[in-house]
Amino acid sequence: MARNLHNLLLRFNLHLRYCGNRQIVNRLSLRGLSTSQSLNLASKTESSTPSIKGPDDVPRYPGSRATEWTTHLKFLDPDRIEGIPVYHVMNSQGVVMGESQDPKLPEDMVVDMYQTMTLLNTMDKILYESQRQGRISFYLTNFGEEGTHIGSAAALNPKDLIFGQYREAGVLMWRGFTLDEFMDQCYGNESDVAHGRQMPVHYGSKDLHFVTISSTIATQIPQASGAAYAYKRAQNGLCAVCYFGEGAASEGDAHAAFNFAATLDCPVIFICRNNGYAISTPTQEQYRGDGIASRAPGYGMPCIRVDGNDIFAMYNVTKAAREICLSQSRPILIEAMTYRIGHHSTSDDSTAYRSVDEVNQWDKVENPILRLKKYMIAQDWWSEEKDKDWMKENRRRVIEAFQAAGKKKKPNPELMFGDVYDTLTKNLQQQMQYMKEHVEKYKENYPIDRFNSWKK
Repeated sequence: MARNLHNLLLRFNLHLRYCGNRQIVNRLSLRGLSTSQSLNLASKTESSTPSIKGPDDVPRYPGSRATEWTTHLKFLDPDRIEGIPVYHVMNSQGVVMGESQDPKLPEDMVVDMYQTMTLLNTMDKILYESQRQGRISFYLTNFGEEGTHIGSAAALNPKDLIFGQYREAGVLMWRGFTLDEFMDQCYGNESDVAHGRQMPVHYGSKDLHFVTISSTIATQIPQASGAAYAYKRAQNGLCAVCYFGEGAASEGDAHAAFNFAATLDCPVIFICRNNGYAISTPTQEQYRGDGIASRAPGYGMPCIRVDGNDIFAMYNVTKAAREICLSQSRPILIEAMTYRIGHHSTSDDSTAYRSVDEVNQWDKVENPILRLKKYMIAQDWWSEEKDKDWMKENRRRVIEAFQAAGKKKKPNPELMFGDVYDTLTKNLQQQMQYMKEHVEKYKENYPIDRFNSWKK
């Protein structure tokens, strides 16, 4: 019996050594090493570990990292675990709290950041009102979250692939998407690159490496993981960056994306804009745990929580996350704490679930634009007079682009059938012909003079 037990333990030992080696080999292979390199390094790693002393020495279950037994029956109580701290660089008055954390960005870059945020803010005001006037069908503002956009975008490589949700217009603006392009898309006119086939604010730009926005919540998260895996295979020195709200983190797609990214060591930065309300649901009704960042360790991802209204803090964490992401080939989760000042969209009335006083507090005291403005004035880079002149100028630019877009015709209706197949299929050709005949027959019911005409 003793001999049988000895043989059993020996086989168990060999099996563990084999499994451990294969796990190490698989992980090293995912990091880009060849099989032979992985095996050599795995052998060195395995040989440096202590030999197995016995089945009761330490827990050896493959599903966890547990390194010790306990006879103390105790459940982990999340309510007794301290919350993850919020990293920041400057306070609400624009004062840098730790000199070592000041990114020391040049004056022209900081001014550019401020002007981009305020230009976005002005565009939001005008397009929101235009929807109320019936000029466009839908709109969604970025009020209060401008710092999360510009701070992160400025720290990325312009060729990093962006997957947005629908409240990241500032990222696209920082990369060079023009006011004319924003307006053309919202109007869905003949100059719109999507030919009017997308809802307003569903932007996209192949040239600026910004994947077209999709209305369905969280679908971009697994797509970002997949793109990052492709980038890893290509070894192109770039990463994928995925923005989403805390509401999207409740979707199953988020779980799948995080798990795939972590297990496949994908170079992707997940940036969660935790603005407090999702579409219309306060965070205390969305989840019980400590926000979104606390979920990262469960997936094996590094994470950080940052003040999203502090543009320098957003810049610092995104820059650091990108370095880790690429040097270690692994995903990072950034939870940017911010506040949605505006309604969720033109289809929402936020006074139904929060008070006006609460909104005003965040708008007047914690606003990321005001915070950066105070910093710039303290550095003698800006003044109230400069600000007044700039606000007039940026409003002029927005109005000019808005008026120009409104005068353009709608796209040729034939275009709605294209860009699905390389060559238009027979059934789509029949549908197009039926559409033409129908509109010609009942043209008094269709404003065809507002569209580019099709070929007869």
